[in-house]
Amino acid sequence: MAHQALHDDTCVVVPLFNESAVVGDVIRDLRTSFPLVVAVDDGSTDDSAAVARDAGALVVEHPINLGQGAALQTGLETALRLGAQYVVTFDSDGQHQREDAVAMVSRLRTDEADVVFGSRFLDARTRPGAVKRAVLRAAIVYSNATTGVRLTDTHNGLRALNRRAAATLRIRQNRMAHASEIIEQVGRAGLRWVEHPVHILYTDYSRSKGQSVFNAVNILTEMIYR
Repeated sequence: MAHQALHDDTCVVVPLFNESAVVGDVIRDLRTSFPLVVAVDDGSTDDSAAVARDAGALVVEHPINLGQGAALQTGLETALRLGAQYVVTFDSDGQHQREDAVAMVSRLRTDEADVVFGSRFLDARTRPGAVKRAVLRAAIVYSNATTGVRLTDTHNGLRALNRRAAATLRIRQNRMAHASEIIEQVGRAGLRWVEHPVHILYTDYSRSKGQSVFNAVNILTEMIYR
């Protein structure tokens, strides 16, 4: 595979729930740069696990749906057991771009930071709808005020962590509030962090699943009540 030798010390963690229509393509594309992809199937009721496995991922399965936070924690623990020096968290629905993940890991390799957070608001490539943008902006204000870590995008699932940072995290929020929990733990542990501009591609597929607005509202609600 092209560029495999450059990133064979990196594990990409892909939380997975009922994404059989797209996850195969996501994993095959990832593996052109990252040979080790761990897909954590979080109790899918379709054949997502089989599709991910056929695409070349190492699949870890939850017997029931525990939530994205739990899937990420399982993935981080698996990556550490496999000896990964760097870990990328990457969504399974096709919204994230492999090239962004490669650039973020490259920044970790220079020892610039322990964590690189992806941000869709550092350039103009990402075009969320007005409602989603408003809710995400509200979540950013709330997270910055409560975590002590000031970011421009607090609920972006594309992150890159070195081994120290991955071993530090203990994600207990199972649903969408895990993103704020991660930020809070990064700040509390004194980990070095930077943001990196990334392109979130809102597809017809993701919009058909209601993610454009519904998940944004869930984010804000869970942050307030977590």
